[in-house]
Amino acid sequence: MIFAGVIMFFLVIAVLSFGRISFRYIEKQMVQEGWSPPEWDKGMGLRITMYAIAIVRTSKPHASLVDDEAIKRHARKLDWYLAVFYIGAFTAFLIVGTIGYFCYDLGE
Repeated sequence: MIFAGVIMFFLVIAVLSFGRISFRYIEKQMVQEGWSPPEWDKGMGLRITMYAIAIVRTSKPHASLVDDEAIKRHARKLDWYLAVFYIGAFTAFLIVGTIGYFCYDLGE
């Protein structure tokens, strides 16, 4: 449980840092180009993860819900590091959560 708490702490730091530093900067630059945020993500924040994946990804996807080329064009080196930290923390959280779910029966 302590390890899960530490992972959760890193996930919160990753979400806040990537969202406030990288995500806002990239969207601000894209709005200056005349781009508008997608209608399907009003208030949910799902495109933050898609932005991180688009920054880290090296190959061009067959289909994407966000403009990968514009995201890569505006991403800085700092944004790449924050995206890797965000994806790593999220993956670690999912792994620890899955292991915790199957190893500990907290309900009974």
